[in-house]
Amino acid sequence: MTSSKTNFSVNRYFFLVIILIFAGGLLWSLLDFFTAFLSALMFYVLSKPFIDYLLRRWKLKKGLIAILIIVISFFIILLPIGLVATMLYGKIISVVQNPVALFKPVKHLGEIIQKRYGINIVSSSVSGIQEFATSFVSSILNSSINFFTTIGMMYFFLYFMIVSTNRLEASIMFFLPFKRSQMKIFGNELKMQTFSNAVVVPLIIVAHGFLAFIAYLIAGVPDPGFWCVITGFSSIIPIVGTSLIWLPMALYLLVQGHTWQGIFLIGWGIVIIGASDNLIRFLLAKKMADIHPIVTVLGVIIGLRYFGLTGLIFGPLIISYFLILLRIYYLEYHQTIKDSIK
Repeated sequence: MTSSKTNFSVNRYFFLVIILIFAGGLLWSLLDFFTAFLSALMFYVLSKPFIDYLLRRWKLKKGLIAILIIVISFFIILLPIGLVATMLYGKIISVVQNPVALFKPVKHLGEIIQKRYGINIVSSSVSGIQEFATSFVSSILNSSINFFTTIGMMYFFLYFMIVSTNRLEASIMFFLPFKRSQMKIFGNELKMQTFSNAVVVPLIIVAHGFLAFIAYLIAGVPDPGFWCVITGFSSIIPIVGTSLIWLPMALYLLVQGHTWQGIFLIGWGIVIIGASDNLIRFLLAKKMADIHPIVTVLGVIIGLRYFGLTGLIFGPLIISYFLILLRIYYLEYHQTIKDSIK
């Protein structure tokens, strides 16, 4: 009897290793489509309540619902993103061709401060910043070439996810070795983490960018559209956030002699832009997950490295999903481990 159990365990782990090897090979071969799959998963999780409503209330066919979700997501999300990207394309090209022009005000500010106060705040490190900015912008341009392929694959995945809705969840429940109660926790956490990373973060970026655009227009900052986008994306960085952009710009205005513009920009940044973050988080607090700043920072770094610009959202999302799985594993097997130790 003992020998039979031993053979059974050996066979089970042998097949598990084979399955993991095949899964790793498939994942590696489909790595180019991972961004599309993750995007489809994100859209599916966010649209699931609407899908269930259409199925329950209007009795629509799943194929028709899938087409409806695709059309709505295109006009609400992808079309505005495409328009903004088109508007910024010319500016990005000029930055790639002449990055020195972007940092000319920074050098000028350093020269003025050094002349007046004898403090050198701008050193040769600016050249390193220029190289980083150029490589970063170039990577964005290169990744944009695969944009349409990624979008096409994303909608391909999303269509079949919606067509297979409910059956998809049932299959996951069947194959994952967790209790139904733990899977319910996983589902709730999945929705909250996805909502926080895919809805709240972009909302904060858009709100900060819009408010910064108003301030830059009033203060007479050149290229306010470009700088408002940079300010919006800087809001992802914890602690410093948007002050990384508007504070140096305000100091530059003050040093240039534009006193009221600089003071206005500092006051606007502290009061208006700073309050908008807290206001959005307060309004959406019930649907948000408590995401640690370390998760955000590491997620952004990892995401930008492996997924390009879309990694700003997908990086933190992947880490959040990983932490959910760790939590489920701990809740599922902690008591078993404790019992085995005893």
